This record gives sequence, structure tokens and C-alpha cells, in this order.
Amino acid sequence: MIEPGLNGGRLDGIGVYTQALLEQLPAQGCAVQAYSWPRARGRQPGDITVGRPFKRTFEHATAMDTLFPGFLHRTKVDADIFHVTDYRVVRMNCPVVATLHDALPIKYPEWCNPNARRLKNWLQVKAAKKAQHIIAPSHFAIPELVECFGVQEKNISVVLQGVDEVWFEPPPAKDMLFTQRVHRLQPGYFLFVGTLQPRKNIDRVIDAYLALPKRVREERQLVIVGAPGWRSEQTIERIAALRKKRERILWLDKLTSQEQLRHVYHGAGVFVFPSLYEGFGIPVIEAFAAGVPVVASSASALPEVSQGAALEPDPLSVPDISEAMLSLVDDEFLRRRCIDAGRARAQQLTWRSTARKTAAVYHAVLSR
Repeated sequence: MIEPGLNGGRLDGIGVYTQALLEQLPAQGCAVQAYSWPRARGRQPGDITVGRPFKRTFEHATAMDTLFPGFLHRTKVDADIFHVTDYRVVRMNCPVVATLHDALPIKYPEWCNPNARRLKNWLQVKAAKKAQHIIAPSHFAIPELVECFGVQEKNISVVLQGVDEVWFEPPPAKDMLFTQRVHRLQPGYFLFVGTLQPRKNIDRVIDAYLALPKRVREERQLVIVGAPGWRSEQTIERIAALRKKRERILWLDKLTSQEQLRHVYHGAGVFVFPSLYEGFGIPVIEAFAAGVPVVASSASALPEVSQGAALEPDPLSVPDISEAMLSLVDDEFLRRRCIDAGRARAQQLTWRSTARKTAAVYHAVLSR
């Protein structure tokens, strides 16, 4: 039995990745049992035995293993391999595979919440060393994982992330219309998806939109989908102020349905994602699959993910971002080229492919 760890709560990038593995691994011959910390609502994770004869929750096992590594026996599960999909790694009685998505908190602490950051970074580095093998979401991530977590490159496998194949299919027209009416969307909008936080570069996206010709702004909304994150207060206030000035900027902060999110992607005219830092960048692949041309960025893993299918402006240059947005509106040839290239790239990066390559990592670890 193979047991991926599950990150509870709102489905952020790690949550989407974890859910996809839970759904796709059984088709690759892997029996899956999910554990979570904190426990996910609606799920009943099995008990994990810690030492003998006691039984503890996974939360307790993780805390005790990290704080008192010499006190307890290895955590016991009835599994061939244990896959941790975030950074909470514990020693097990079976091989442990851990997906480390990036080294952002350690490499760029200025983009992360400073509360207890030093302690959290120390715990993450300590935890990562308990895994026998690491999965990275991109080749870009490898040097940072080696530098920041002290893992050996020979123990890292790259498994690119992906998109569910249903995203390639246009949603039913009546469902699209319902979503658009509920959220006051007018098809053809510029779309951004991601938590509102500094590295996502939201303020420059807004600046780039405001720099567009008035005719374009009158025709197309800027739609921002994402929960408020660290240091987002000023951005939220700015959006509210711009809306009072009748700028066509719409923030959907409570859209959590994956089905409705797919509808929102399919109704977009241009996807804008000039992030400053990504270990992978799942929203880019979702836009590709939905047939939406993408403005990404020249930074971090995004060029590796898009492979030339997106426009890649300097994410620090508002004029470059704005020019790319305008190009995908006015240049029909460029627009069509990006749409076709994006769909072709997304076909290479499905969750089925991710699960197949992940299962291959499991077998390689078990064969050692």
C-alpha cells in the first residue's frame, strides 16, 4: 500500500497536486491510503502506530519525531512506501519519498510570512533529511533543493506536474453561463489565478492592465481569482479603490469549486501570470489546457514549464507585461500560435503522466 500525505484545507497548489495523485495513482497499480495534517474534513485517516504499544495521531507523531528524534521508535504504517506531498516528513518503518516543491521560504524569506520563519525553516530542513528520495516538480528546483535542504542530487527525481484531462473539454454552455452570471463575468477577460501575495506580482498585473488602451479596458475585465495571502492588505484596498473609480477589475476571493474555476478559465481571453517565483506553476498548464493564450514570465521555473508556448516578459517590467497582454488581444496570428502551442504543451503534462512517473519513482526506490 502506498500512502501519500494530504495537506488539509483550501486546495492550493500542493493541495491540487496531492488530490491529483490520490485520484490517479490507483490506475498505476498503487493502492492508496491518505493521511493528513491537519486532518481534512470529511476524511478519516487511519491510525499511525508510534512505538509500542502506544498509538498516536499523525499530528502527534510528526511533532514528537521532529522535536525528540531519539525518543520514539520509527512511526509504523502498513505500507510499502510513504509519500509526503508537502514538507512534514517523519521517519517511517518503510521508505519515505517526499515532494519538495521549492525552496522559497529559505532562499527568499522576504517573500514569506516572517512569523516563526526561522523556526519553520529549521524544521523543514530537518524534516527533509528523513526522506530516502526527493521528487522535484522541475529541473529549476534541483539546485535550490540541494543548496537549501542539503539533499543529494542523486536522490532527486524530477516529475513535472500537470492538469486533469477534463480541462481540455469545453464545459457545457449552460454551466458556463451560470458561472458567468453568478460572478458577473463578461467573456474575453484577462485572468489571473493565485493567492494574493508579493511573489505572485499582482500589483504589476494591475499596473499593466491600467496601462492598456482605454478601448481594451472597456472591452475586457481584469479578473483576479485567489484567496488573500500574506501582505495582501494594500492590494485588496487598491482593488476596492479602483472599482469605486469604475475600473473593470473583479476579485473573486471565495471561488473554491474546481468545476467553476474551470469555467472561469474557459471564459478568459488572456491568462496573465507573470509570477516572480514558481517551483512549477500549475495555473499556466490549466490555462494551456483550456485553450487560453498565456502571458507568463521569464523567471524561475515558468520558462521550463511553458517551453515557449507562452509570452515571457520580464516580470519586473510593467510596460513589458502590458505589451504582452495587448499583443495577445490585437495580434490574431500570435494569439492562435500561443493557443495551439499551449494545448500541445498541456497534452504532455497531464496528471495521468505525473502519476505514472511518480509510480516509477516508487518502484525504483523499492528496488534498491
